[in-house]
Amino acid sequence: MKVWVHAVGRMKAGPEKELADRYLDRFSKSGGPLGLDFSGVTEIAESRAQNVDERRREEADRLRAQMASGQMASGTALILLDERGKNFSSQQFADKIASLRDGGQRGLMIAIGGPDGHDEALRSEAQLLLSFGAATWPHQMVRIMLGEQLYRAATILSGHPYHRA
Repeated sequence: MKVWVHAVGRMKAGPEKELADRYLDRFSKSGGPLGLDFSGVTEIAESRAQNVDERRREEADRLRAQMASGQMASGTALILLDERGKNFSSQQFADKIASLRDGGQRGLMIAIGGPDGHDEALRSEAQLLLSFGAATWPHQMVRIMLGEQLYRAATILSGHPYHRA
């Protein structure tokens, strides 16, 4: 299963980007043998629309367009990172990814929203709304945490000792 990360907003060079890239590189190397092929991060600029609903809608439309193109055309599950989503343990997150993979999903898109969050219609289309807690996190921190959790999921699924319950 191919795995993509979609992010509203760009990471600037610096220690946060280096750490996020390090975890995503680890995931890329450890996920492949498990059938989890990391296909990269797509960054889009925040919408400049006049109001919140328009911004959310524009950002959702760009995500949908990305999912409808090329190798993502069919069989791609969508997970949205959302503070109102479910708070999973690392084991539950790994199990969810394995379940999608083993259930025949050809792809997995994990999307980090912009400052205004995700469009309500897009939220209803997602297979999972995932939360990293009730607190609001800066975009850079979310990218780091997602990279680390993807790497941790791969280590859990492979039985590697990185994750200790």
